[in-house]
Amino acid sequence: MISVIFSSACGFRKYTITYTLGSMLDVGKWTVFALLPPEELRLIRQACVFGNAGNEALYVTVNDEVFALGTNCSGCLGLGDTQSTIEPRRIDALCGKKIVSLSYGTGPHVVLATADGEVFAWGHNGYSQLGNGTTNHGLTPAQVSANLLGKKVTELACGSHHTIALTTEGEVFAWGYNNSGQVGSGSTANQPTPRRVSSCLQSKVVVNIACGQLCSMAVLDNGEAYGWGYNCNGQLGLGNNGNQQTPCRIAALQGINIVQIACGYAHTLALTDEGLVYAWGANSYGQLGTGNKSNQAVPTLINMDKERMVEIAACHSTHTSAAKTQSGQVLMWGQCRGQVVLSPHVTHFPATDDVFACFATPSVTWRLLTVDGDDYLTVAQSLKKEFDSPEISDLKFLVDGKCIHVHKALLKIRCEHFRTLLNESNEESIAINQFPYLVFRAFLEYLYTDTINLPPEDAVGLLDLATFYRETRLKRLCQETIKRGISEENAIALLSAAVKYEAQELEEFCFKFCVNHMTAVTQTQAFADMDHDLLKNFIHKASRYGAFKN
Repeated sequence: MISVIFSSACGFRKYTITYTLGSMLDVGKWTVFALLPPEELRLIRQACVFGNAGNEALYVTVNDEVFALGTNCSGCLGLGDTQSTIEPRRIDALCGKKIVSLSYGTGPHVVLATADGEVFAWGHNGYSQLGNGTTNHGLTPAQVSANLLGKKVTELACGSHHTIALTTEGEVFAWGYNNSGQVGSGSTANQPTPRRVSSCLQSKVVVNIACGQLCSMAVLDNGEAYGWGYNCNGQLGLGNNGNQQTPCRIAALQGINIVQIACGYAHTLALTDEGLVYAWGANSYGQLGTGNKSNQAVPTLINMDKERMVEIAACHSTHTSAAKTQSGQVLMWGQCRGQVVLSPHVTHFPATDDVFACFATPSVTWRLLTVDGDDYLTVAQSLKKEFDSPEISDLKFLVDGKCIHVHKALLKIRCEHFRTLLNESNEESIAINQFPYLVFRAFLEYLYTDTINLPPEDAVGLLDLATFYRETRLKRLCQETIKRGISEENAIALLSAAVKYEAQELEEFCFKFCVNHMTAVTQTQAFADMDHDLLKNFIHKASRYGAFKN
């Protein structure tokens, strides 16, 4: 259970937004982690994915070791060089530091805060966004000390090339690129070291911060919201499009208590203490959720079908928005894999983080991911975790010389065939000869997870198995998988498999697909390698369908 607490050291108003991440949050959904073995993924407790293609990552293990992998643009992996790596490399300087906040800019540069309140930064530094007083790139983590010694930083946020930090006293410090006033200094000169953002925030307590590409936002302990920096899209919510070099209160939100604020590339979201969501700024991708593409220079209430929101999410490098309801539903809108979603759309995801893993461009994290330990696994997650795990299994199947470890009780509950088989046998090992390893393993995994994870070509074999074991739902899932996965390149292979397994309905589907895409299909290598008898029958049947008529 993770609690985000917006509070001040002075004992002012405090809001708590509580949400459960648990191992439902699957870091494996981010492509950059695809090559990590399962045993390594299970050790990850915190992670951040960034980069212009979601191709760079940092993560922290259960042992508080910090690793990096990816393209290493501008040395942003903190490894001391600019060499890319697909194998995780340890960042010794950060191990044991206990990271509490981490953010990144698109330069890229990376900043983090430790449990002791120290700030470390590295990466691109052309605009002094590392806060060390120079414009020299940093290849390894270095502490940001100027004006921060004696301060304890609890939260960090980055724009494209600037950084802001929040302290336990509710002070905001900013540094880096300042062409639009995003460091809040009253000028447009770049800020080489951390400088307190004062002006109208001088005697106020800030409890939450966020950055768009070229703007900064802050929420006070009394629920007021302030913005400064670039404003040509109305992302500051001030009712105009003029840049703001010092913090300015969003007057349109007067009397409304904001508890969380989040910034996209050029739009802003705000969550109220009543669970309402306001949005403003750029809207060409529908990222405001207003049902149209019109920019909004003032906060606009978003229709969420009366359900209370407990979390909002946006990232300064994307045009995607997300929110989570009190009942646990996750909604998304904006730019989603190239499509424009104009209004909040309910997803099947358990966490807002998943929206950015699967639909944002680039596929990055909007915050530092935190993955809880096994104490928080649901029943479904626990079953998935124990599949093919030898530790407490009481039965193994031998298929093509390989073992698959399972549990008799679960197989009896989930499959009538196994209930009969295992009631009549006390064997601890059963050999399977009629199905290949990949297909039989996928079947057993389906019994644990209710899902199938096979390419369309192999799903045909699983369809044959489902027919053999009279698993009606599995048959339906297989056919859906095959039909969704058919293409001009694999249509002949699927047709051949359907014929082989005597799946007549699927055979007819594949055949009609081939006829409707005849020119492209006949130019594939699979068509050239087609079995002679199958080719003869295909041509004969296609001619009866009129496929070769002018």
